[in-house]
Amino acid sequence: MRLPPAADEGEGINMTPVIDVVFLLLIFFLVATRMDRQERELKVVLPEVAQAQPLSMTQELVVNVTRDGKYKILQKEYKEDHLLALLREAQKKNPHQKVLIRADGRSELQFAAHIMGVCQQERIDWRLAALQKQ
Repeated sequence: MRLPPAADEGEGINMTPVIDVVFLLLIFFLVATRMDRQERELKVVLPEVAQAQPLSMTQELVVNVTRDGKYKILQKEYKEDHLLALLREAQKKNPHQKVLIRADGRSELQFAAHIMGVCQQERIDWRLAALQKQ
């Protein structure tokens, strides 16, 4: 005996999988961009230079240097020895690790220079964030 075709077959395309994929992509991008935004929202006044490179959205380790010389990564404060250990660990996990140094323009140069020296010693690529003069 032949069964009659189901009424809901052939009424249109099933959009449920498409909607699921769209929501998963939306959640992925929301989670992925949150960390970078937290680093760039730290209140650091960048120094001005004649020509600056654009800030990239790569997987760089962002080290913020506050006006009073404190080191912050992901809004957590680190002392110099802990920062050195963290940079060494990051280099071991990823030999191509890069560091973006965001030093407050009003801070002493020695704080940012200390991070630059550690990066040079550990052979970590680094760059200094700055704003281009208008």
